[in-house]
Amino acid sequence: MNPGEITVIGLSGSPRKKGNTEQLLDSFLKGAADAGGNVEKILLSQLSYSSCKGCNACHKSGVCIMDDDATVLFDNLIHANCVALSSPIYTMGITTELKSFIDRAHYLWVRYFLLDNHIITSEQKKNRRGYFLSTAGMDQENVFDTAFPMLNALYNILGFSHCTDILAGNMDGYGGITGHPSALLDAYQEGIDAVTGIRLKKPCEKQVKK
Repeated sequence: MNPGEITVIGLSGSPRKKGNTEQLLDSFLKGAADAGGNVEKILLSQLSYSSCKGCNACHKSGVCIMDDDATVLFDNLIHANCVALSSPIYTMGITTELKSFIDRAHYLWVRYFLLDNHIITSEQKKNRRGYFLSTAGMDQENVFDTAFPMLNALYNILGFSHCTDILAGNMDGYGGITGHPSALLDAYQEGIDAVTGIRLKKPCEKQVKK
């Protein structure tokens, strides 16, 4: 990562390639790229990593005993300027792929908050942006609600401000993301705003409160 370069990493937690949620993420990343960001998309389903074993070995060292794709990816996320997590909602929750990845961040929580070795200051956090992009088949008001505590926890661990989310429900009714009247355009614009705001050192105004 080059100094002065705005790095945007998008994580797709969907097991379905090129589905509704990945298309939403692609639109966000296109906006970020068009605004001059250096973007990278990672499909969690194509990585090799195990879920957290709850062994608590990291409580002594702040290091996870499992050396796999998850730890490599966390190293990259720590040094990114912007992270966009994406997952469809399955049975009122995020996918196994994304949840197991979030659980693996426990060693970083230990390192930063138990061992007091956090590398991201509160001032730096203001200019580091995190987004959540999601789709759901149902048209139900609370269908996305269970995702927020997990996402807020991860962004707090990694040192990102949790900014605006793009949530597109009623995919069954719309016949997919391309039938939604505004989601893809909204995601594209948020990608532009993310990179522009970071470049101007402007904290995101529409932070998630859930």
